[in-house]
Amino acid sequence: MPIGFLTEGTIARLSRRYLASNIALSTLLAGLTTPTAHACECLWQGSFSEVAKDTDIIVLASIERHRGNAADISIEDTYQGAEWHENLRVWMKAGDYCRPDIDKFPEGSRWVLALDKIEAIPEGGFNPSTPNISYGRVDDYSLSSCGGYWLAVRGQRATGNLIPGMPRFADAPKMNPVLVNHIESFVAGEASVNSLIRASEIDPELEALKRASRGFMRRGSLLPPTEPLDDSNPDNLE
Repeated sequence: MPIGFLTEGTIARLSRRYLASNIALSTLLAGLTTPTAHACECLWQGSFSEVAKDTDIIVLASIERHRGNAADISIEDTYQGAEWHENLRVWMKAGDYCRPDIDKFPEGSRWVLALDKIEAIPEGGFNPSTPNISYGRVDDYSLSSCGGYWLAVRGQRATGNLIPGMPRFADAPKMNPVLVNHIESFVAGEASVNSLIRASEIDPELEALKRASRGFMRRGSLLPPTEPLDDSNPDNLE
């Protein structure tokens, strides 16, 4: 029977639409409040020299391949920890996990990595529908972004958030590259943090010399070419 100017069917349809819209809104709000929707929030723990020794393992390694938010690494040297495998899987950022983006670590690049072993998977940390995007697997490793837990390596030297006082969350602060052997000695307790500080300091005289050399090379490239020697004239020959 009609109620006012609305029929019972109209009221039923409006009720269903109202209910559906509220369910959709509730689902949206719930999604916004899930942990994976929030950005990572963590306090800065310190530079590599302050945090690395508290991790489970420190390795010099290269990135072999990406697997979702994980990287398979090939170990060149182990500075700390009892890990006998030549290859490890390191899990990085997914959702709100406080880890760096895997894109920071391209395949083929080399790093000193201070890693923590994954002992347990938290609730919701694994989705069988996306096995390569997850918290990680037990006995694999994770890399934190809450401190200087990684250093970029080129040749035999490394750069990164190495020593106290460097800008927080800075991946590539201005510094003098430090020998990886020096970093290994620090981890082993054979070199002091002060020695790392001295090694990473930029020599102002050397920087001035580099700038002068670059300026000379630029100016030199603008000079007119010299006349070639005339080999037929004995006076031009030594």
